[in-house]
Amino acid sequence: MGFIEQLGAAERRADSMLCVGLDPEPAKFPGAWKGDAGRIFDFCAAIVDATHDRVCAFKPQIAYFAAHRAEDQLERLIAHIQRVAPEVPVILDAKRGDIGSTAEQYAREAFERYRADAVTLSPFMGFDSIEPYLHYDGKGLILLCRTSNPGGGDLQAQRLHNGDLLYEHIARLAAGPWNRSGRLGLVVGATFPAEIERVRALAPTLPLLIPGVGAQGGDAAATVRAGWRCTRLATGWKTTGPIVVNSSRAVLYASAGDDFASAARAVADATRQALNAAR
Repeated sequence: MGFIEQLGAAERRADSMLCVGLDPEPAKFPGAWKGDAGRIFDFCAAIVDATHDRVCAFKPQIAYFAAHRAEDQLERLIAHIQRVAPEVPVILDAKRGDIGSTAEQYAREAFERYRADAVTLSPFMGFDSIEPYLHYDGKGLILLCRTSNPGGGDLQAQRLHNGDLLYEHIARLAAGPWNRSGRLGLVVGATFPAEIERVRALAPTLPLLIPGVGAQGGDAAATVRAGWRCTRLATGWKTTGPIVVNSSRAVLYASAGDDFASAARAVADATRQALNAAR
């Protein structure tokens, strides 16, 4: 099963649009683990075990592991997810953006070393920067489009000669000529619901990875209204425009005590329910 099909199946199975971002900061770990980078795997695995039936995806951010020389722990973590929750896709948040042989090595890192189901990419060097990843059948490629950071508009909101804003042009390319094998998605921040709606209009069926709900203050209901699309059936609904709404810190650090995993589950479930209520 490829990433797109796996994502759809996970959404239906868990009745969830929530993605938990795995951004481990040892300084925030609970109890005796606080400050111990050797416990990154243990901390993240506990979060996975507590939440995997409440999510449609997990998204480990590679920098949080590499900064602590914990790439081996990232490998173990993804293997753990695929063992305890094989139905849940893993999105490696790497934001790679190079070309040629370097991009080939980044693709090998994401899909052979870490065995991720999808990877985030920067498309600003053009199609050359995503083409090497397409050689891996079934793997998802999620392109930065309209990001949640305040400075994203410095480039993404610039108007091109054809009248499009840059992020609109990226959305058109991803939904059109670049999506040769139907495996592209887009990153659009929850802090900009109007832009989510615009991207959805330009890319009606692409998965949208939406960070910014939770600690960054994005509104869950506005996010769903802007980005999630479905077809109503006699038996319910079928998603036609999926969203993958990421929350990291609000889930991971819901408690600084020994109950951190159960607290993470409670926050994940509450976020899941808030998203579903907006459908």
